[in-house]
Formats: sequence, C-alpha cells, structure tokens
Amino acid sequence: MIIRLTSLVTVLFLIISSKAFCQDNKEPLLSIHLNQAPFTRLVEEIESKSDYHFYYDSKQIDTIRVSLQAEQKNLPYILSKVFGDSGFHFAIDRHQRVFITRDRAILTTLLTDSLISTLPLQNKLTETTPQDAAKEKINTAVENKLFEIGNKNAPAGTGKATLAGTIKDNKTGEPVIGAVVFIEEPRIGVSTDQFGYYSITLPKGRHEVLIRSLGMRDTKRQIALYTDGRLDIDMQDQVIGLKEVVVQAEKAVNVTGVQMGVEKLNIKTIKQIPTVFGEADILRVVLTLPGVKTVGEASTGFNVRGGSTDQNLILFNDATIYNPSHLFGFFSAFNPDVVKNVELFKSGIPAKYGGRLASVLEITSRDGNKKKFAGSGGIGLLTGRLTLEGPIIKDKTSFILGGRSTYSNWLLGQLKNTAYQNSKASFYDVNLHVSHEFNNKNSLYFTGYLSKDRFKFNTDTLYGYQNQIASLKWKHVFSNKLFSVVTGGFTKYQYSILSDKNPVNAFKLAFDITQNNLKADFSYFLSERHTLDFGASTIHYKLHPGSYSPQGSESLTVPETVQAEQGLESAFYISDRFEITPKLSLTLGLRYSLFNYLGAKEVLQYAPGLPKEEVNIADTLSYAKGKTIQTYHGPEYRLSARYVITENSSIKLSYNTLRQYIHMLSNTTAISPTDIWKLSDTHIKPQFGDQISLGLYKNFNNNSIETSVELYHKNIRNFLDYKSGAKLIMNQHIETDVISTQGRAYGVEVLVKKLTGKLNGWMAYTYSRTLLRMDDATAGEMINQGKWYPANFDKPHDFTLIGNYRFSHRFSTSLNFTYSTGRPVTLPLSYFDMGGSTRTYYSERNQYRIPDYYRVDFSMNIEGNHKIKKLAHSSWTLAIYNLTGRKNAYSVYFKSENGKVNGYKLSIFGQPIPTVTYNFRF
Repeated sequence: MIIRLTSLVTVLFLIISSKAFCQDNKEPLLSIHLNQAPFTRLVEEIESKSDYHFYYDSKQIDTIRVSLQAEQKNLPYILSKVFGDSGFHFAIDRHQRVFITRDRAILTTLLTDSLISTLPLQNKLTETTPQDAAKEKINTAVENKLFEIGNKNAPAGTGKATLAGTIKDNKTGEPVIGAVVFIEEPRIGVSTDQFGYYSITLPKGRHEVLIRSLGMRDTKRQIALYTDGRLDIDMQDQVIGLKEVVVQAEKAVNVTGVQMGVEKLNIKTIKQIPTVFGEADILRVVLTLPGVKTVGEASTGFNVRGGSTDQNLILFNDATIYNPSHLFGFFSAFNPDVVKNVELFKSGIPAKYGGRLASVLEITSRDGNKKKFAGSGGIGLLTGRLTLEGPIIKDKTSFILGGRSTYSNWLLGQLKNTAYQNSKASFYDVNLHVSHEFNNKNSLYFTGYLSKDRFKFNTDTLYGYQNQIASLKWKHVFSNKLFSVVTGGFTKYQYSILSDKNPVNAFKLAFDITQNNLKADFSYFLSERHTLDFGASTIHYKLHPGSYSPQGSESLTVPETVQAEQGLESAFYISDRFEITPKLSLTLGLRYSLFNYLGAKEVLQYAPGLPKEEVNIADTLSYAKGKTIQTYHGPEYRLSARYVITENSSIKLSYNTLRQYIHMLSNTTAISPTDIWKLSDTHIKPQFGDQISLGLYKNFNNNSIETSVELYHKNIRNFLDYKSGAKLIMNQHIETDVISTQGRAYGVEVLVKKLTGKLNGWMAYTYSRTLLRMDDATAGEMINQGKWYPANFDKPHDFTLIGNYRFSHRFSTSLNFTYSTGRPVTLPLSYFDMGGSTRTYYSERNQYRIPDYYRVDFSMNIEGNHKIKKLAHSSWTLAIYNLTGRKNAYSVYFKSENGKVNGYKLSIFGQPIPTVTYNFRF
C-alpha cells in the first residue's frame, strides 16, 4: 500500500505515543531468516506471522536488500537492523500499523508547544536521530510561527508594503537562485536573482507566503505585514522519490514568464549527459538545445540562430571569456564542480546585456559552503579535478577553490610511436570565488580564473594560449524596493606560436587582448506590476593584433609588429517589466551604446570610389594617444510580450536590436587559438542586427511535459567575410582582405521536454538558414556575383534527443542522439592552364556540403550507497562516445595522386570511445 507524505501527516495525528506500544506485554516476537531478499519479502513474512500491516511507498524501497538472521526478536529490533543509518524511518502505533518513510523523521506524538521547547526528542521505536527529530520539529514550528514584518505601531491602512530578503540553502548557506516566492490570493509572485534576493509587494495584513525551488523542500511562512520589512528564509534539500519528481519551482514558468528564447540548465542536468572523455561539459550540453549548433566535432565554438561564433557573449560571473575551450575544443573551459547555473538568451535579450548580436551565455559559479568544509573531485582517463570549499567566517564569508589538469603528456610519453612521444597536449585551469556578507545590506564577491594550454603534434611548433579573468562585485540594498550591483572586471586572452627547431629560423608569433570593464546595475521594484532595471557600463579594449619576433640569439627572423588598437565601449539602459493584466505582460527596454576608436594609430586612406586594395592607398593619417579616431553610436530596442491563452498555454513575441563593435577574424570555421579579434575602425563598421521572434508554449500532464514552437527572423548588416586567399595573421592592413556583407537568418525551433518520472529528457528540432550577400561593387571582388550564398555555419536541419532513465536511486543511464545537415564547403572543380602555370577553378562559395552528421552516445551512472554518515560519497560514470563508430566528416580535402585528384574526408572520432570517470565528494 502506498501513502504519500502529505496524507501521512494526517494519519500521524491519530498515532498514540509509541511508549504505550513498547510497554505492551503482548508484543509479538518474530523469527526472520533472509539473505539478499527484497524488502517486500520481509513485509510478506512479518504480515503472515503477525497482525502488523505496513504502509510505505514501494518506489522508495526498491533498492533495499535484506540480509537478516533473527530469532524471537521484536519488530523494532528487526527494522532497526534492516534500516541502520540508511535514512529510512519507521513508526508503529498501538493498532500495529507500521509507517515507513525516507529522509523525514516520524513523530509519534502530537506537536505541541511543550514538545517544541523540549529538545532534543528521540523516538526509541524509530531509530530517528535527535538531530533529525529536532530538525523536523523546528521546520514545522517555523512554518506555523507568525512573523510580524515592519512597524506594528504604524497607522493601520489598506495599502501595500514590500517584503524582501534572501533565500539560502540551510546546509551550505549558498543563495538559492530562481526560487519562487508567492501568495495564492491575490496571486502575486517573484523569483530570486543570482544572489538569492527577492522583493515582493503585497497588500498589508496576514499572508501565507509559499516558497518553492527545484530540488529543495517546499516551505512556507506565516506573516503579518504592517510596513516594509525583511524576511530571510532557509530552505532544505529534498531527496525526491522515483516517479514523483514534481518541478514546483518552475511550474509553468515557460508559459507564464515574459522572457522567450531563454534556456536554463542546472549542473545536475549537465552531469547526466554523456560526453567525449567522460567529463561533464557545459558547452556540449548547450549544443543540445534548440537553435544552437556547432560546425563539427571537437569544437566548443557554437552558433546561435544563424550567428557566428564571435557573436556570442560568454560571461563567467560577469567576466567575458574569449576562448571557452581547452585543447582545440576537446574540453570546455569551465570546471563542472564549480558551476551552479547556466542561462542562455537567444532572443528577447535583456537590456542590461549588449555588445554581441546572437546570444548571451551567462555562467554562474557557486559561492561555496558557508557552514562547513567540503570537497569534491573526479579522476578520468585524461583529466583530474579537485574542488575545495568552506567557510572562512561561518555564515559570513565562504570560498570555493577548484582546479583541473590533464596528464595526457605522461600518457603520450608511454606510447611506443615516436610521433606521439614527441607530441604534447596539456592544460590546466584554476577557479577561486570568495563571497562575504558584511550585513543584510552589503555583500562582496570576488572571482578569479586562470587557464593555460600548451600543445604540439610531432612538430617543432609549440602552441599555447591562456585566459585570465578577475571580477569584483558589490551588492548594496538601499531599501526593500531598490538594490544595486556594481561590478569591476579584468579579462586578458593571449596566444603564442613558437618554433625553435631550426635556430636560424626560430620565431615567436603572439597576440593578446585586454579588457577592463566597470558597470552598475540597479533594480527598483516600483510596484507589484512594475519592476525597473537600469544602469550603465563602460569597457576599455586594448589589442596587440600580432607580433613576430626572433626566438634565440641565432635567429635571423626579421621582427614585425602590427599596430596596437584601443577602443572604449559605453552604454546605459533602462527597462520596465510591466504586468498590464494577469494575462498580458510586457517588458520594454532601451539601451544606447557608444563606441570610440582611439589612438595612437596610423590610419591608411584609400582613393575614393576604388576598392580597398594596397595599390589604392592614397595617404596615411597619424593620431595621438587617446585621440578619438572614429565614433559609432545608436539605440538598441528591446521588447517582449506574453499573453496567457489558458492556464497551461501562452503566446509570446519579442523584438530586439543589437550592435557589436568587436569582430573575430578566423580562417577556420571553429574557434581556434590563432583567431584574431579586431575593433571597429574607420574602414570596418560595427555589426548591426535585429531579430523578431514568435513563440507558442503549451504544457501537458500537470505541467510535467513542456512543449514550445518558436519562429524567428534576423537581419544582419556589416558581417565580415573574407576574400579568396585572404591573409589574416600579421596583416598591416586587414581591411584589404575582408569584405562587408549583409545577412539574413530565419528558422523554427521545436522543443519537447519531459521533466518528471524515471524516464525524462528532451527532444529538440531546428530548421534554420543563414545566408549572406556581398553587393558592394566598390569592395572589389564580388562573391557569387552578388547573389545570396550559405554562411560557413549554415546547417538547415538539426535534431537532438536526450533521454535519461533511472532504474533505482543508485543506477541510471543516459542516451544522446544527434543529427545535423553537413556544413557548406567550397570545392575545386577543375584545373586549367594559364600562361604556362596550372590554376584551380573553384565552385561558387559554399555551393556544396560535407556529408550529414549523426552520433549516438551512451552512459551509465552508478552511485555508492546513500548512507548519511560516510567519510566520502562516490560514484562511477561509464560512457561510450560515438556508440556506432560512425566516421563523421569534419572537413574534406583533395590530393593530386598519380595524375588524378582524389578527395578525402577528415574525421576526428571515427570509432567508439569508452571512458570511465570516478567522482567523489566529502
């Protein structure tokens, strides 16, 4: 028989004190002899030999195996031996009814004020610890206690007041992001931000405030609201039984929320998806979302709704990441043990974000445990990681420190093939996050990140690149209605290519970009229907586009340096989230951005009306340091609207315009270490894009199944493409090798997501096109005679299926299937002779495609036992990447052999790759 916990509370009020049962002289004695038997077998034997009847949830005891030899023992003794410290609890009433629950202590007496004041309480029949019993009573007492908020002596009235505070995890002290705080009547609710902060305006008087969050136990508070006041709330983790996952915190948020084109992932979901080399990979999971694509395997660069890889703003705790990958894309740059939350904005981008056209990927780290010292880590085939966290000042200051490294250099050295022994492939990254709460109004957060890669493949050329970021945030609460976050940040990305095999020709090629930024964001809760967000930001860029220098005293290499660049990007914004009616809500925003291209710089001038070519250089203008060379500016509009059709369906519309003042120059289709970033200047204009989106959202089966269909159309201006044979590295006049194009992107995205039950996951299909056109005759070379042609990352069809199945609390499996159209390529069609030399005739740009791509991955997750009192908890992940061994083509190339030209496909992973990873936490 199954009794849910909610019904069990009512039953327990009928239970008489367990002491009476202990004193019953007729208590039966039982003999049980079982070996690795299911729990249901034990129940059958006891019920057949006595008048006991068991009440429990069969789904919660599916992993219990009973090995017991008991002769003439009472039932409390038998059950205490069976459960031990497994987290299960039992209670027996005088009617010989036995109640079994998991993770919640059972009280066999009515909860009274006298019991609340008498701590600790231990039920001798239930093996319940004093701490568990005390925690259960305290929770109930807190939920039924009346909290008086504000000035009780204030003049009585029928107005409104604002309740604010912070919601935290009671075990770690970390903020709970995205928790829903609401009242039922009238229906008013808000969500907590990245700091766990909420502010809600309610009618004065008595209310029952409900708090819900994914993975946390629901709780409530009884309040009497007199005037503005503060109420901080602690929430508990909740272990949810199989088939009973109810996502209350985000119930229908995809329907009721105004924001569209946003995808949220928590780290638990990310860790379930199988990836190459077995380590949880944030960017690999982002690629499974609708509207997100990649040009091929072993690439963490991603394309969102027809945008290039440089049109994505990647933020780690509000600091910009320029290269989010390790080892040419085999690993992402983010340690999964440090990350807490991932949010991707594809459309309806909030006004506080700017500087990129396609998307914003916001990655938030954990604050660290404020209660006790803890750690976690993992050991895989190629990498190892360790994360430590804990309080510096308990409940005030915490830290989290994480590091990853690879031992692939050692593995390569063990191989017999000299080509591998002479290769290198290594990386490491280190994360540090410190948070300090001065008081209820002031908090400080520091984030530091450092990564470094070095590799070479049986050559004398050594590649290396590194990311350095630091950010400092100060959050200040002015009042319940107004708070601010001031952020200062530093980002530096640099790479180098070094060759010293031949001392005479030894060289070093280097590039770096440094970014310093300062911004202030304010949120003002004007009323329960209006929330204002406003602020300002400024970014200073400094680039060294390239330096070529001799390496060593014997080198005859002639040094060369491309002129440094500087720029200042500033913006201010304001937006209003406005609920017109319960069914109709709007978000209106305006962002105004300004970019100044600064000296010192020598700028080439070209003859008017002629293509920008070296032969048409007419003059050179010199600008002093700090002098403004060129200025671009303009407004950016943001609009989002939502109309609720029914309780579980809605329609949404969004429109936004964006400007991008920095460009990435790359001769590869994926992000690589040799990519160069370039500021807009007198010749290269900023990119501009506008996008309109329309979406229909519908939930089924009590909001356990989410479905959505989104259509979008995007226009792009001043997108950079390249002339045939363009030289991008060490180019003193890059404007002669790039061309400005206009683009258009459109498509439809379909998502079906199942959130509950043993079987869960999502299915995403995207149809999209990205087309470019170059029609400026004065730019010189005309591509495809000025006709539309596919961009390098145009892949019309993309389908992804993610399926997770949990057999028990300790064993689960995941399956990942992905299919996509092959990306466009330009192929050589023939050879011809001109003036005694052989020339190649190519097709129109991107006229052909490489073969379609599909892949199947599989993984198994095996967890250790769930005993609470353990030194460490561990799990194993066994995965197979590319289960079918398909040789997916990353690119195609041609070789002249025996008078014929033969074509070949290059595959990155052409066979199944099994991996095993050991994970632990303490």
